[in-house]
Amino acid sequence: MKVLLYGYGNPGRQDDGLGIAFVERMKAWVVEHGYPDFEFENNYQLNIEDADAISDKDLVIFADASQEEINDFCFSKVDGSADISFTTHAASPGYIVKLCKDLFHAEPLVLLIHIRGYSWEFAEGISKKAERNLERALEYAKKWLMHPEKIQDDYDKMKFC
Repeated sequence: MKVLLYGYGNPGRQDDGLGIAFVERMKAWVVEHGYPDFEFENNYQLNIEDADAISDKDLVIFADASQEEINDFCFSKVDGSADISFTTHAASPGYIVKLCKDLFHAEPLVLLIHIRGYSWEFAEGISKKAERNLERALEYAKKWLMHPEKIQDDYDKMKFC
């Protein structure tokens, strides 16, 4: 099973770097344990070229900071039918999935992990409260990603928004 973990955000804006931090820490964990078939990507924002990057994957997990009133973190399914937007500066996960389907006739399972952040000033480093949320998200995701082929089967047990 080919898995892509893709974090996006701006680490120079405190908690906006949560998605990138999530992927970097997951990468270290995957390398440490020798899990095969994982790929990793980080960027400030999603781009239309990412439709190609996800087209040959079975599972894609986008990771991003959230300003929403969620407890700590949660997942949402990205299917290309909701939150489809594109500007000259950014593309939404839904838009990337739609492009993937339209251009490459591929439909990987795509999830977005929302990690709650609190501080968005121009500064490096994640706030202490957001760091706790990140740790909870990492521990939860590791349980699922030890056996990514089971995510589809156990989908109804995941922590969704």
